[in-house]
Amino acid sequence: MTDTTSIPLFLGSVIAISLTGAMMPGPVTAVTITKGAQRRSAGLLVAFGHGVLELPLIVLIYFGLARFLDFPEVRIAVAVVGGAMLLWMALNTLRAGPLAANETKELPHSTILAGLATTAASPYFFIWWATIGAALIASAREFGGAGVAAMGLAHWLCDFGWLFLISWVVFKSKRLWTPRVDRAIAGASAAILGGFGVWFIVSGVQFAL
Repeated sequence: MTDTTSIPLFLGSVIAISLTGAMMPGPVTAVTITKGAQRRSAGLLVAFGHGVLELPLIVLIYFGLARFLDFPEVRIAVAVVGGAMLLWMALNTLRAGPLAANETKELPHSTILAGLATTAASPYFFIWWATIGAALIASAREFGGAGVAAMGLAHWLCDFGWLFLISWVVFKSKRLWTPRVDRAIAGASAAILGGFGVWFIVSGVQFAL
């Protein structure tokens, strides 16, 4: 249970829960590592793309539309389509590699789109918001609209901070990378994206059956 006796205590619980989710390895983390080799601020841009999808979802849940995410058809469609998208991104990552991609400067909007795409491709992102996220929003409503806004901002800042830390560390350390390290990082990122892609597709098919 979240402590809703005061805004500071409640926001503290939001930060703790949000960081626990943000630190779990997943597609968004993998794409942040890949993009971090190209620009130090990649984590901020990925987090922005992540938030572009997250913000309207918070608003929809606030107005009671969380149940829509529980429809079997929605879960199956997100799992299969999202899984296929992640497999495609994994293939592109494996082909290029972080350092190879760095040879041609990418525009900021491409990194934002990468954050949005990996977020939209994950059915567990929607499940998290339909369950844990919905519970946080319900608690935040006790403080009114300002409480919900503060909750959303605290959650988003956790994403910004964690993903920026990842991209900053990757960018600062890339000068030490050898071609072998580059291939290993590209392979690991592709494996994470591809692994989740296969998992999502299989989960969607099993859920349908």
